Amino acid sequence: MVSILNDSEFTNQLENILKSFVKEKLELIMKEELHNFLNVEHPDSSNSKNGYYQRSLDTRYGKIERLSVPRDRQGEFQTQVFAPYQRRDGWLEEAIIKMYQSGMSTREVGKFIERILGTSYSATTISNITAVALEDIRAWQQRPLASRYSVLYLDGMYIKLRRDTVASEVVYFAVGVNEEGYRELLGFYVGGQENALGWQEMLQDLYQRGLKEVLLGVFDGLPGLEEAFKSIYPKADVQRCVVHKVRNTLNRVRKTDRERVAEDLKAVYRSFTHSQAEAQFDVFREKWQAKYPREVSSWEQDLPVLLTFLKYPSSIRSVIYTTNWIERTIKEIRKRLRPMNSLPDVKAAEKIVYLTVQHLNDTWSERKLRGFASAYSALQEMFTERYG
Repeated sequence: MVSILNDSEFTNQLENILKSFVKEKLELIMKEELHNFLNVEHPDSSNSKNGYYQRSLDTRYGKIERLSVPRDRQGEFQTQVFAPYQRRDGWLEEAIIKMYQSGMSTREVGKFIERILGTSYSATTISNITAVALEDIRAWQQRPLASRYSVLYLDGMYIKLRRDTVASEVVYFAVGVNEEGYRELLGFYVGGQENALGWQEMLQDLYQRGLKEVLLGVFDGLPGLEEAFKSIYPKADVQRCVVHKVRNTLNRVRKTDRERVAEDLKAVYRSFTHSQAEAQFDVFREKWQAKYPREVSSWEQDLPVLLTFLKYPSSIRSVIYTTNWIERTIKEIRKRLRPMNSLPDVKAAEKIVYLTVQHLNDTWSERKLRGFASAYSALQEMFTERYG
């Protein structure tokens, strides 16, 4: 008679087979280690084998029970498979940090680990394990920066943070493009409401850590941000985000006019030279001044900081006239935070943001931002003209 296993029984059998295989291989490795220790590393020693002792080890394949560990008579041998008194093979801390980074709460991580190992892990224990990131965060936030960054992007987002009560607080982000064209998230700062003073403090921190020379700052139109930026980097240009400006303008015009207004504005910021852009804006102003005087006046007032990108090499204009790509970066970070309705404290927010930021910086370090390679010489001339 053929016995048919249900899914649970089949899974258990498969897990047992896998753990037996892992146990067998670990014991084989340790036997070879002891053999090498006695006969190759210390051939003239009077030391010899002295049986085994048994212990358990938590691995990514489950708990290995009654693992036979060889020993020597003089007690000098130590296997490299695990450290003395180690009860896990190191995978668990890494897995916990990865799960925490993905947005799982400490309680969710604890329940998941309990299902794997059959061992209960409290939210406090999980928090303590992820706290190893806090030391890394402090070192990372204080690390020296390169003295030159061609472009500095600034943007922020709000998160729900608990300080007795839950309230929305800002996370400031600064992303730089270095001389070679590689992006790097230079710093993030958690807390309070977004304002010019908060941005100025962040920029001052970047300056004190070594970032002395910037060609261009790219950000949206937060009141006071431009003044804060220029107070730290007076020789840098300012580029206001064109996409934000267009979006805000279209929200204020009638639906029947939006398509035509959008096309007329596109003719302005798609111009190849500054003079062409000004000529196209004259056309826009003449066409829409009577119907939308406030919107036309707003564009006229902001035009100098909306067309700054036209001073720069054409190969990089598409990535410096807007903050769109840094918004996509923030969207990725927000996605990691979304599973948590609110964060228990600032440290929890910093841990999740930091772990995500590290992943982004590792990815960015492998490829240059489009167009910066061909613009390198022109940007170096601009640095020389401004900073010597």
